[in-house]
Amino acid sequence: MKKLIVQIPCFNEASTLPAALAALPRQIPGIDRIEILIIDDGSKDGTAEVARAAGVHHIVHFPRNLGLAAAFTAGLEESLRQGADIIVNTDADNQYEAKDIPRLIEPLLARRADIVVGNRQVASLSHFSPLKRALQVFGSRVIGWASGLETPDATSGFRAITREAALRTFVLSEYSYTLETLIQAGAGRMTVEYVPIAINPQTRPSRLMRSIPHYIRKSTATILRAYTMYRPLRVFSALGATLIVLGTIPGIRFLYLYSVGQRVGHVQSLIFAAILIIVGFQVLLMAALADLLSCNRKLLEEVIYRVRKLEVTGESTRSNS
Repeated sequence: MKKLIVQIPCFNEASTLPAALAALPRQIPGIDRIEILIIDDGSKDGTAEVARAAGVHHIVHFPRNLGLAAAFTAGLEESLRQGADIIVNTDADNQYEAKDIPRLIEPLLARRADIVVGNRQVASLSHFSPLKRALQVFGSRVIGWASGLETPDATSGFRAITREAALRTFVLSEYSYTLETLIQAGAGRMTVEYVPIAINPQTRPSRLMRSIPHYIRKSTATILRAYTMYRPLRVFSALGATLIVLGTIPGIRFLYLYSVGQRVGHVQSLIFAAILIIVGFQVLLMAALADLLSCNRKLLEEVIYRVRKLEVTGESTRSNS
């Protein structure tokens, strides 16, 4: 039996959640059972009560607000415990057209992809300001370069993921899951496919993007940390090589001036060159160490994956007995 769980992270969504739940499909070809999971991220407006009244199947409640990334991760873990074969993540503000869920999961049912992301075609969204559209397009290109994947809409939260991919998904960011999981998927050689989707009129301002500077700062930090974690040798080698090259410039200048007879007053160039070159070689050593740590991280992720799988299997066995 093929089970689909639709998970919805919520934080004070009592007013918008009923419309989002009502729009969800109850039957999808290729799916035998559809269940709904709400992750109540410390809401104070009765979101959990609204969800119960609507008859959702599962509710995960946080006693305080932990953020979208934590809610997404908790949703994946609970969905796995409940035996989901496919997990769809959507927003509680009814931003995404729920009727596109069959289109979203089709590549997973056909086994063409591990993760499917809804493409909002951000370059043409009329309710985005020109600056926001430009930032979304540029950010998606950066994520595409960092992940090695074609990424037309990196920040879309309308996603479908297979059980196996969910078991291998780890989110360390406290801000959002969208960017980090794409970089992780690229590093893990998962197949990610994008499908065009429709969106509903905006019901409230974005809570992640409080302002353009805030969004840029948070997103940049997330991308740099995730990319450095999964591509440490590339990052530190490039930095070390850059420092060595920069160090050779004042060094060559000093040697040139020394060779033409100007042997006084240029020792600063020599000192500066020595500092940059020494630091550059130290960073190259850090690159080797970071690569070894990356190998250790991969082993730890494999251990966590196997432990997760055993825990989920154990839960399923106990629930069926």
